[in-house]
Amino acid sequence: MSDSLLSVGKIVNTHGIRGELRVLLQTDFPEVRFAPKNRLLIIHPETGERLEVTVQTARPYKQMYIVKFAEFSHINEVEPLKGRELKVPKTESVELPENEYYFHEIIGCQVVSDEGEDLGQIVEILRPGANDVWVTKLPSGKQLLLPVIDDVVLDVNVKEKTIKVHIMEGLL
Repeated sequence: MSDSLLSVGKIVNTHGIRGELRVLLQTDFPEVRFAPKNRLLIIHPETGERLEVTVQTARPYKQMYIVKFAEFSHINEVEPLKGRELKVPKTESVELPENEYYFHEIIGCQVVSDEGEDLGQIVEILRPGANDVWVTKLPSGKQLLLPVIDDVVLDVNVKEKTIKVHIMEGLL
């Protein structure tokens, strides 16, 4: 059920007393996801209970967004929502340019070197700055950090969940 949904944000706190929420973004498209009248799902972390809400207003704030949903008008109504995820159906995903991928398409992919060696599975994506880094769990249990650059990532096949890489000197 929940793997048919994409995370677009996490409610981290309330903001003011009029029912606004501070949302930590988990999307590259906040202007699409938090546009007025857009519908989102608030998911309870333990029960999976879904609550459909409508964006009334949203604005950038520091590294977050301040979002007000039409369904709420007071801090007491939104206080229990802290810690919950904001999601949309995968069918509403924004089409990406060629050679760009969603995290959910990359995490879980098998990584193979250009010499045919099985290097394990991508378990996490880091965003330290200039380029993303794919954290790969090697068969030995250790981690391999793969910089997402053309010299390293040779081919990504999200349908087959495989990624072909070139291991530059010093990576292993």
